[in-house]
Amino acid sequence: MKRSIPYFILVLFIFTASCASDKKDESQLQREEIIKYHDEVMPLMGKLKNLEKKANQEIQRLEESEEPDSARIESLKALAYDLDAAYEGMFDWMHQYDVSDGERTPEELKKFLDEQLVKIKAVNEQFKEVLAKSDELLEN
Repeated sequence: MKRSIPYFILVLFIFTASCASDKKDESQLQREEIIKYHDEVMPLMGKLKNLEKKANQEIQRLEESEEPDSARIESLKALAYDLDAAYEGMFDWMHQYDVSDGERTPEELKKFLDEQLVKIKAVNEQFKEVLAKSDELLEN
């Protein structure tokens, strides 16, 4: 009986350690998914600024024309605003995203990563929408 106690403790320790590593793996998988969305959007940052510049140039050209098309000008102004908002949204997300686990409990970490996934998905969706809108309004 005395001999089985150390084995029981060893088995319990291994079981506990494997559960802890599963938690780490889960958070790592969440971080990888978050970064996947980040990596999809990040290369488009320059494109957003170029499209914003193009929209502003088109606005200026239209405003200086003989008969400005006020509806098109307003649509382009809204597009330029949306392009800038998407660009800034990505920077806002990046500045508040914490790559370290810090002093968070596993539950706090899961909640944080769940929230970050929702936020980066929203940024990703915002990029897709504004790029589709720019395809409609600007000749690329």
